[in-house]
Amino acid sequence: MGKRAAQAAVVLVLVVLFTGFLILGGGGPGENACAAVTADTASAGSADAVEGYSGDQLVNAAAIMNAGAALGVNAKGQTIAVMTAMGESTLRNIEYGDLAGPDSRGLFQQRDTWGTLAERMNPTTAATFFYNRLVKVPNWEGLAPTEAAHRVQINADPNHYTRFYDAAEKVVTTLAGSGGAACASTSVSGDAQGLAKGLVEKIDAGKITGLSPDHLREIRWIAEGQVVPNCGIDTRILQVITITTNTFEQVGISDINRLCTGQRPGAGASSMHVVNGGGHAVDFYSLERIPVTGADPNSMKLLKILDPLMADGSGFGQSQCRAAAGLTFPMQTPEFSDGCNHFHLQVDGFGNQPMKLGNGS
Repeated sequence: MGKRAAQAAVVLVLVVLFTGFLILGGGGPGENACAAVTADTASAGSADAVEGYSGDQLVNAAAIMNAGAALGVNAKGQTIAVMTAMGESTLRNIEYGDLAGPDSRGLFQQRDTWGTLAERMNPTTAATFFYNRLVKVPNWEGLAPTEAAHRVQINADPNHYTRFYDAAEKVVTTLAGSGGAACASTSVSGDAQGLAKGLVEKIDAGKITGLSPDHLREIRWIAEGQVVPNCGIDTRILQVITITTNTFEQVGISDINRLCTGQRPGAGASSMHVVNGGGHAVDFYSLERIPVTGADPNSMKLLKILDPLMADGSGFGQSQCRAAAGLTFPMQTPEFSDGCNHFHLQVDGFGNQPMKLGNGS
């Protein structure tokens, strides 16, 4: 699996990754509470089973999370680490290897090139070894979780970890508690074309789907550098879409710039989909291939992630859907009524207030 990572270099790596780019550090400390989450190790052992994991397994998951938090690795990185340990050891600190790696040991089945046996059998140290390599993977947050893990573990099957991600996310969410459960990747730039290119890759991979009329072509035009009249997209909406696609494996988009397609439902000409050139709002119709209402679990997860990040003058739709479900809570971003068959997010189409990403974008 490669030579042992030098722990002394981790500080330099984190500085380069988390302050060397004009973005909110992808997984490093930033202005947002979701830079890292921690778990109560003492409580983990007595917690109810989560996705079939319990007792020492949850204690080990908590140790993995807290090792990440100590390095400033965010909840997504911690989830990838827990997912990896699930796939390697079922979150048990095992003392034996296998045919492919007879010297593999511990939660991550690290071989002797990673460290001493004592180090590999120490959950915190083993997790630290994993994170040290993860943060060196270029664009690790933008990769599919199983691919990011594979780049570290060099598993024979790059897709081996896929089936463990949902369970890992639930374990991390449970152990983090409500304060950090909604954290996700918010590492995005302010370059519209760069954002659009990244989204086109996800469209082509089937991770973003659309409806008719086709609004995804609006993203393609920006990625290609084309300026199509009345078909632009506010850079802040591209940032919202990027954060959403960093959070969910599959995202369905129904509307962006309705001026481009001639649609006038709902708020009509006063909609942020239409005003001032259009493209100042986005409607999601599904997350993880599950239809959304603005009050479903996936919508609530996204709302909690985006609420502290939205630019002044932004808004969320579906307020009455959440109220009917008893899901009201203090928010920084205003909300309003809208149909419960999608989740509407908008920025001020007449202003240029930046998203609160801690990057000046």
